[in-house]
Amino acid sequence: MTAYIKAVEVFLPEKIESNNDLQDYNHTWDIDKIFKKTGILTRHIANKNETALDLGVKASEKLFSENHISKDKIDYLIFCTQSPDYFLPTSACIIQDKLGLNQEIGAIDVNQGCSGFVYCLSIAKGLIESNQAKNILIITADTYSKFINKSDKSVRTLFGDAGTCTLISDDISGKRNISKIVNGTDGSGAKNLIVPHGGLRNPINKTSNVEINDKSNNVRSPSNLYMNGQSIYSFTLKKIPNVFNEILENSKYDKSKIDMFIFHQANKFILDSLQNKLDIPPEKMHRSYKYIGNTVSSTIPIGIHFEMKRNNQHKNTTALLLGFGVGLSWAGTIVNY
Repeated sequence: MTAYIKAVEVFLPEKIESNNDLQDYNHTWDIDKIFKKTGILTRHIANKNETALDLGVKASEKLFSENHISKDKIDYLIFCTQSPDYFLPTSACIIQDKLGLNQEIGAIDVNQGCSGFVYCLSIAKGLIESNQAKNILIITADTYSKFINKSDKSVRTLFGDAGTCTLISDDISGKRNISKIVNGTDGSGAKNLIVPHGGLRNPINKTSNVEINDKSNNVRSPSNLYMNGQSIYSFTLKKIPNVFNEILENSKYDKSKIDMFIFHQANKFILDSLQNKLDIPPEKMHRSYKYIGNTVSSTIPIGIHFEMKRNNQHKNTTALLLGFGVGLSWAGTIVNY
């Protein structure tokens, strides 16, 4: 028995924020320069009362309705987010109720970012191959926009909001599968992508919303998202090529046999650098950030969804998935869908 990706659906908030919109608020920003580096033209932004949980529920409802999947078949739910509705209870428990799923299911949250979807694949694969579950929902959703200062060019130009839902099922034929998953962690880099205030280490206080200007004239407070872009870039170019090779070696795949490389959609600059370093043909390098931006844990399932639609789900595709970023963490595998 093997675990495989059966279906993926995506939900994007209605509001679209363009680079022109950003310049209207920040008149000195050079939007042409921003686009040249990031490759991002627009991003979807959740409204004030729309949470990651809401986006995840809407993506899940699409999965059930558009793929004719019975809710009664679901026996486990994994929700991956770094912008939960509450510290407690577990968001996955609330989602179980909102979706009307059976009460006889497992439901857990995973607090991971850019590598989160592949981490969740690892959990789902273990549950299925140990015969604990047969049909698992992996829901990813984040609303990083709610953490971002409107005048912080270093992150506001990159991140968008989104929700996805992926059904992982058992395949008794073994023809469709999720290969061995490579995971990794370097918590020494946690400070390089962080919201410093708001948790129990640094609760919200009178300094949490005091804004400062950094040396690049970006504005943020301790309750806003902070990213050290240079450190994240250096980590990516140093670590990810070795992980890439390890994934291929573990799965006994030659790079030429991979149909599509679906990496975390950080931005154009990072993906260009990885593509050049790993010598990946342009037609095999998935890119979907242009009109969506960096949607954190949702970028890889969005990529899978787009590739499935492009191939009309008829072609058996072998894809290498690789997530990396906040944590610092990374995870990758090869899947057949």
